[in-house]
Amino acid sequence: MAGKVIFIGGGPGDPELLTLKAYNIIKKADVIIYAGSLVNRDVLNSARDDCLIRNSASMNLDEILDLMETSVAEDKLVARVHTGDPAIYGAIGEQIEGLKSKNIDFDIIPGVSSFFAAAAALETELTLPEVSQTVIITRPEGRTPKPSKEAISKLAEHEATMCIFLGVHMIDDVVKDLLTHYTLETPVAVVQKASWPDEKIVKGTLEDIGVKVAESGIKKTAMIVVGDVLGTENITPSKLYDRKFTHEYRTAQ
Repeated sequence: MAGKVIFIGGGPGDPELLTLKAYNIIKKADVIIYAGSLVNRDVLNSARDDCLIRNSASMNLDEILDLMETSVAEDKLVARVHTGDPAIYGAIGEQIEGLKSKNIDFDIIPGVSSFFAAAAALETELTLPEVSQTVIITRPEGRTPKPSKEAISKLAEHEATMCIFLGVHMIDDVVKDLLTHYTLETPVAVVQKASWPDEKIVKGTLEDIGVKVAESGIKKTAMIVVGDVLGTENITPSKLYDRKFTHEYRTAQ
């Protein structure tokens, strides 16, 4: 493992939601670079006392890559810890490109995304039979542009379950875009710091969620979950466990 960079999904916040593989790398790492503005510092509790730990919040891309390159040249194991799963808004693409250009070996360990932790906090299934079989993961456009075809107002046409990252600070604009297709009665939940000790949940509809979020004081580090899966009762059972349904492993009764 020495002389290598390992990208790690640090999970949504609860240290116990680290994968075992990620935990073991953090224990062994000589250098840890973590996204301190989002990653719960307790995720790094298993790090060695002599491990160099750097918060990347104050670093730019060149500084991060330089530290990786220097450390790997010294035959050290570098753990690059991102929040949730690094494939979702983790900004690892540019780091991977930089490592490849320097011929630096790397691996990626997936993690538990915050939208899964939010679903757990809400005690809901995001893909209920006959309600929604699609989950759209997106974010509103901010300082980071996005393709016009991916505007929330256009994605809303599907009326599927939607998990919206990085948008709670502009909740009123998000609601306006969603209302191009969803109804005012559509259930919405905002989960701040899902799985953290200070987790906060605000529930409402598209009609009142903006006011409720403003009253709650939530301004960042929150997931917006939209869709009828949040308000469904008398759930239609899946065919998987229906006693009248035959499949490869079971005969109908």
